[in-house]
Amino acid sequence: MQRMNFIQVLLSLLVILAPTAVLAQSDTLDVRQVMDRMDRLYRSQRSYSEVEMVVTNPNWERSMRLEIWGEGLKKTFIAINSPKKDAGIATLRLGNEMWNYFPKIDKVMKVPPSMMMGAWMGSDFTNDDLVKESTFLEDYDARAVAPPDAEAGLAYFDLVAKEDAPTVWGRIEIVVQRQDLIPLRQVYYDEDGRKMRRMDFLQVRDLGGRRVPTLIEIVPLHKEGHKTAFRYMQAQFDGEIEPELFTLRNLRQKR
Repeated sequence: MQRMNFIQVLLSLLVILAPTAVLAQSDTLDVRQVMDRMDRLYRSQRSYSEVEMVVTNPNWERSMRLEIWGEGLKKTFIAINSPKKDAGIATLRLGNEMWNYFPKIDKVMKVPPSMMMGAWMGSDFTNDDLVKESTFLEDYDARAVAPPDAEAGLAYFDLVAKEDAPTVWGRIEIVVQRQDLIPLRQVYYDEDGRKMRRMDFLQVRDLGGRRVPTLIEIVPLHKEGHKTAFRYMQAQFDGEIEPELFTLRNLRQKR
């Protein structure tokens, strides 16, 4: 009888302490370092990538080919090369400012801050997703957590938006592989705590000297049948980029 009581107490302690053990394991990671890595996963001092974006909804599917240049986290230039009807459309971000160029009307239009969370080119990606005005490191308070369904080998983080952050997301859950900090999943909540979208990171391989997910899928959880896939075809990091690339004048140039 005493032996059975001891075993029951031991099992109860294991159940109680299991989440704490997972949390302690997650705490060994530098949270700020992990967030900075997430912000810079596809960026460097100078970066270039070629991407295919496929937007799907219940009524149609469309595909676009893009080129993306970046300089740190403050400068981004995006050029659409196909399909033909969209070719020449370009996006420029400098610091906290962003512009779009539409060749059919030959007009550069500034994107107001209120539109940073608007859809980019009809996709499930926001303007902010593409040009990264907000960052996990600077705009969120992040902490390691231990959910009840935590899996071995994974690290879990909970991010809460700072009061003055330029984002509509009130909270974000991030899951990464502990060994290499490669992201697996990000779940986004609005300011009222409603789960709005999920971002999955798939098909990990070497890309431009880095091992990263080459396919990102965004699934809006309030729009049945909608999905946007963002596939990296190739990438280069810390190569040469002409300084005049990140200028309003360059928005009008054909690429």
